[in-house]
Amino acid sequence: MKFLAPMTALTEQRNNPLHGVTLEAMVTSLFDYYGWVGLAERIPVNCFTHDPSIKSSLKFLRKTPWARGKVETLYLSMLKNKG
Repeated sequence: MKFLAPMTALTEQRNNPLHGVTLEAMVTSLFDYYGWVGLAERIPVNCFTHDPSIKSSLKFLRKTPWARGKVETLYLSMLKNKG
């Protein structure tokens, strides 16, 4: 028997702009939009301020939930500004 998710769960995911967006896609989009300097100004963490790269940023952000939250918030803000 298959488990069917409640409709509210499906609706929540459909309305979640982060659903299906990987951390790598977020960091890459933010880098393309702001550049490393702009990212470092908005989120002052070493992975953006000292010898930044996508790879090193992903490594840090995957281990640091508070920093990932800041990246997700900035990503949503960027989408709103672009739209």
